[in-house]
This record gives sequence, structure tokens and C-alpha cells, in this order.
Amino acid sequence: MDASFSAHAVLAGRASGPVLASNEALSFWGGVDPANGRVIDVHHPLHGACLTGAILTMPSSRGSCSGSGVLLDLALSGRAPAALIFSQAEDVLTLGALIAAELFGKRLPVLRLAPDAFAALARAKSARISETAIEADGFSLPLAPPATALLGLTGADRAMLDGRDGPAVQQAMRIICAMAAQQGAQRLVDISQGHIDGCIYAGPANLTFAAKMAEMGARVRVPTTMNAISIDHAHWREQGVPPSFGAPAARLADAYVSMGCQPTFTCSPYLLDSAPAAGAAIAWAESNAVIFANSVLGARTAKHPDFLDLCIAITGRAPLSGVYLDQHRRARRIIDIELPDEVDDAFWPLIGYLAGRTAPQRIPLLRGLAKAGPSRDDLKALCAAFGTTSAAPMLHVEGVTPEAGNAAADDADHAVITRTDMAAAWQRLNDGPEQVELVAIGSPHASLGECRTLADALGGRRRLADVAVIVTAGQQVIREAQGDGTLARLQESGVQVLPDLCWCSISEPVFPARTRAVMTNSGKYAHYGPGLSGRVVRLGSLADCVTAALTGHAPHRLPHWLS
Repeated sequence: MDASFSAHAVLAGRASGPVLASNEALSFWGGVDPANGRVIDVHHPLHGACLTGAILTMPSSRGSCSGSGVLLDLALSGRAPAALIFSQAEDVLTLGALIAAELFGKRLPVLRLAPDAFAALARAKSARISETAIEADGFSLPLAPPATALLGLTGADRAMLDGRDGPAVQQAMRIICAMAAQQGAQRLVDISQGHIDGCIYAGPANLTFAAKMAEMGARVRVPTTMNAISIDHAHWREQGVPPSFGAPAARLADAYVSMGCQPTFTCSPYLLDSAPAAGAAIAWAESNAVIFANSVLGARTAKHPDFLDLCIAITGRAPLSGVYLDQHRRARRIIDIELPDEVDDAFWPLIGYLAGRTAPQRIPLLRGLAKAGPSRDDLKALCAAFGTTSAAPMLHVEGVTPEAGNAAADDADHAVITRTDMAAAWQRLNDGPEQVELVAIGSPHASLGECRTLADALGGRRRLADVAVIVTAGQQVIREAQGDGTLARLQESGVQVLPDLCWCSISEPVFPARTRAVMTNSGKYAHYGPGLSGRVVRLGSLADCVTAALTGHAPHRLPHWLS
């Protein structure tokens, strides 16, 4: 291979194995089964492939911040890829590999290759990585060593790094500085609040990490909320959740609470009274929350991977890079959208899903949507679906979101989403039977407005006996719904409203075991649900979900605005 090809060791190490290549990014959470290392994302080209022992090459990761936990679990169980090779900047899986090496002595090389070198490697059948080179099918490419950015640390930063505040803070600062180096950050920034995503029980590794940090004396030093967890914390035993899963999931949540995190247990922290103001520097994990915070609230947070979220919360410091900086919040792809007439609420998750596929690695400016007047809940659905198919931490909607006015960068390119694209995506997300046994609402956690709208649409009618209807929502929203009578109206219609857990972490028996097909109004769950639940998932409007709840059927048809 031409020596001008560049290759950098983000995390150095040795590995060898067959090359498993994809030109499409993959979310490890919801996309890879940690129990066997197989790709379970039914929409991904590598669906069914086993990653264990492979040299995995893909442009970057995408989707959930919890991917770092899945990778750590794979590393600790011996099921991880032999190495990860990217062509673009990547944080989530890199952080998982860094934690595996730093805390558990499990080294997994992570490389970043220039486009030509990346393309050449993707054509190879096998590869071998050393500390200084990568060799594959007759070519050898020297590796530049890991970055050692000259961080401008403050006296307090250095004191934490030197161990003044104990071993947990010292370890956290080591991890933060390592991530800052690979991101090219020159200094760290104070953050005013955190949101922890690593409290989801993706597997034993999440608990191992949290317990280790708690044992070392970790305590958060900024107000820190917690994401949805994997169980209804107060009721999992009576719900029949087996102790083999419920007990470690509860211990994981309790470990974060013991470190000073607030037991909010919601994946929609922007619905809390503590939601940040525009311009606030925060440190959130959970992809939908990050995108909503940056895009709609105008706050500033990188898409922090699981585990880095805690490190930042216990130090109060984050790498000053990415969308913390003005220049990285600009749109580098302008997407013109052919707006149909009289769209309903199903339009927004569909457009988010398509926008993510159209801008998988860059921040987009969506044009043509202002006339539809999206509500806050519409934007919530848009951001959540976008986060499943794009790695970008934010988007702009012309005429709607606060920074859209001058968002387009001078070098931004252009793309279009047509009605034909919408129809094709709708069919892709509705490839399943008409008969459904479960209606899933609340991915991300439902707002009070969504709960009221569902109660109004049901209008006191009771769901069909053979169809379960489950809403997941945060504790604050449930209290508000109880206070204004909305919760009672939903329960009278046979709707089950669950706190703490969310659809991306729900499992049997809370997830009804007899279910064969699911109806949802969530683009996020329509994407992740088939891999996570093993069931077919259909996407529709809230009105479609109510029809399914009352009749057990979700007719195959395009929405009226695409017909």
C-alpha cells in the first residue's frame, strides 16, 4: 500500500483476525447482542454477522450512547471484536475500549484510517495489527501513535489528576484527558449538570464499572439526573421479573444513587423542572436527550458515551470540543424536505429517521418544515428518531429551532427528502402483520401532553382484551398525570403506565410474552424494537395506535398525507 495512506492508533494494541467491513455505521446498543456478539439490527447490512474476533471496519458508530457499555460487556466476556477501525471521529465505542483497558486490563485496539486506506482495508480478507503497523493481504501501513494533546489543565484539574480528591476522581480525570486527547481538545470546560445513561443494565459490565467507581468513593459534584433503567424499581418483583435480572439491574441503579445521582429514571430529562437553559454547558448521555438539548433547548453537550458521563459528573469537567464550540454547531448538510399537506404526528419520527440516514455523520439543517408548525412533542419524536440513524449530536430546523437562522456552514452540501423517500421508509418500517398484540407508547418517555392526547383519543373506550397498551413515562410526568386525572382516564381504558424503564430496556415478562407484533408511534422504537424484542414492530400515528388498541389491527396503508 502507498505509504502516503495515513493510519492512527487511537488506542494502541495487538490483534489479528478476519476483516468484517461495512460502509454503514452501527449502534452497538440495540444493534449487537452482548450475549453472543451477533448483529441484531434488522435494518443493518451486517445483520446476523458475529463480531467476535473480527477486525470490524465501519465509518463510525451511531445511535445510543449505551454502545460503550455493550462493547465493555463483550470485552469482559471474551466476545468483542479483535479491533475496531473507523474512518471518522468516534467516541462511544472508543470510550468502551478505553474503559476496558484502563480499569480491567482488556486491551482492544482502535484505529482511525484515512479514506483511501480504510477502503483498501475493507477489501482485505484478514488483517494483523501491531503497536506500530497494520498489515493486510500483502500491504503494510505504519501507525501513527495515539494522540497526546497538550491540554491546558487548570491547577484544580492537575490536582484531581494527581489524586488529591481520591482514586475515583483521579481515574475519572485520566479517562477524560485520554478522550480529550483523541478529540483534539485543548482544555476542559465546567459543566453545570449531568445526565447518566450508564444506569441501564445492558449486561454485567455496567454494574461492574459502577460498583468499582462507587467502591473507590466516587461522588458527583454537579446536579446529575439518571436515565431510564431496566426495571420498574419499586415493583419489579411483583411484576414477575426474575431476580437474576431484576436484582443486578436494581443494584446498578442503586450504585449511581449512592454516588449522589438523582433517581429520576427518565430518558426525557428535558421534561424535568431542571431542564437546562439556552447556552448552558451540560454533560448529558442518552442520544435523544443530547439531540433535543442541543437542537431545541439550545444548551450545549457532546454526545457523551456511557461511563464518560459519570467521569464528567464526578469531576465537573468535560473536554472542550465538538458542539461545545460554536464552529462545530454549524450545519454541513442542508436537507430540503418535500412537505406533504396536512401531516399528522407520524410525520415527525419518519422525517427524523430519514434525516439521520441522509446525514449519518454530520449536523443537518432541515428546510421546508416550518409551515407544519411542529409542537415540542413533534420535535421530541424527530430528535429521537434522528438519533437512531445518525451519529450527529444535533440538528437544525429552519424557522423552528433557536440556532437555525445562521446554521449553514459555507461548505455545506445539499440533499433532498422526497415524498417517494418517505413512502419507501414508511413501507420499510411497516413490514409486518396487520394483527398486533401490543401498543407501545413512550420511547422516549411520554410527556404529560402525550398522555393527555392518548387519553382524549381513547375517549373512555376500553382497549381490546387481547391487546396490551403500555405507556412508559418519567415519575414526574406520572405524578402530574395523576394530579390532573389523566392517569385515571388512561387506566380506565386499560392502559398500563410504567415508571422508570423505557421501551429500549423493557423485557419479559413486563413485555407481554405472547406478543408477535407491536404498534408504536416512536421512530426510535420502530428501529430498535425488532432487534431488542425479537418481534415485528409497526410505526404509525397516535391515532393508528388507538385503532390498534381498540381493534387489534393496524391496516397496511400509507398515511393520508402520502396517499
